[in-house]
Amino acid sequence: MKKEYYSWSNISGACLDLARQLSKDNFRPDYIVGLTRGGLVPAVLLSQYLSVPMETLKISLRDGGETETNCWMSEDAFAGKNILLVDDINDSGATLNWLKQDWQQSCFPNNEKWESVWHNNVRFAVVTNNLASLAEVDYSVHEVNKAEEDVWLVYPWENFWNVN
Repeated sequence: MKKEYYSWSNISGACLDLARQLSKDNFRPDYIVGLTRGGLVPAVLLSQYLSVPMETLKISLRDGGETETNCWMSEDAFAGKNILLVDDINDSGATLNWLKQDWQQSCFPNNEKWESVWHNNVRFAVVTNNLASLAEVDYSVHEVNKAEEDVWLVYPWENFWNVN
């Protein structure tokens, strides 16, 4: 399996690129949500770059399946607040699809307006988007296609020996 390493400089630059994409798209979030664990660093950087508050949401499907439901965020979405959900990678799509399903089933199970929320006032940003993913993101910087090439992405917070 091929490994691709990201440096701190790569991540900082990627987050600046994401901020530019948001600006070009005229999307200004009321707050940013960093998805644990991988989305925390990019979310903090975007929060600083955009001077926007940041929240966190625990969705760790890979690391033991621990998740939290956060209905006040979905209430904000229906109230028209702009929310940017941030993760390091949209790999299989499981995290983003879990979040959508959780908010739809746990918070507003009979509301048919979800399609007017997703990708409108609730948007998704990732550093890396896997083109073979089952979920769609609104903003990304790097692309891979894991269906064509088996690659493992190593972010600087996962690689303690990489101090670049």
